[in-house]
Amino acid sequence: MKRNIVIATVAAAALIGGGTVAAYAAAGDDDGAATQRQSSVRISDDRDDSADDSAEDRADDRDDNRDDDSVEVRSDAAGAKVTAADAIAAALKHTPGTAVGADLDDDGSRAWEVSVVKGDGTEHDVRVSASDGKVLGAHRDDDDDDDREDLAALKGADVDAREAAVAAAAKGTVTDVDLDDDGPAAWSVETTKGEWKVDLGTGKVTQDLDD
Repeated sequence: MKRNIVIATVAAAALIGGGTVAAYAAAGDDDGAATQRQSSVRISDDRDDSADDSAEDRADDRDDNRDDDSVEVRSDAAGAKVTAADAIAAALKHTPGTAVGADLDDDGSRAWEVSVVKGDGTEHDVRVSASDGKVLGAHRDDDDDDDREDLAALKGADVDAREAAVAAAAKGTVTDVDLDDDGPAAWSVETTKGEWKVDLGTGKVTQDLDD
């Protein structure tokens, strides 16, 4: 009788011990799963942080580039005594036609390069000194295929390149005038204070928000 009681006690202890081991095993599995989930969360957070840092770095680079461009534009404009409007007028006097653009060179030459399209559709680049307004030279540009398209876009326009430069000068020193025919045609003008669009019909100046 006592032997049976001892066997039963041992069996019960074994069952209890097994249950305990099983419980520990289950708890161990739960802890492992929790640890794995925590690791996954940490990895995901690290990826998010890396993505945020990369986005911030790219934004900082763009800001730095814009700042560098702004400094360069202001420097070029400071050395130019001849305005964009005056350079265009001088270029047209030398090479009659329709001015479709004017750009203040940033190569240290201190000169305006004015693009003039003649009535026959040929484009000529006229260089005008930014110091005294004298024409330094002119040559035919055979690389541009948009000459006639520019003339067509300007057909019926009430505001020419020189007038657009004068209008935009209220927004800073003009460093570039160009015809923008993407969408409704307008003059695209860069100044030391930003980029602007000048309406071909009214001459109204609005900030260019496309960039």
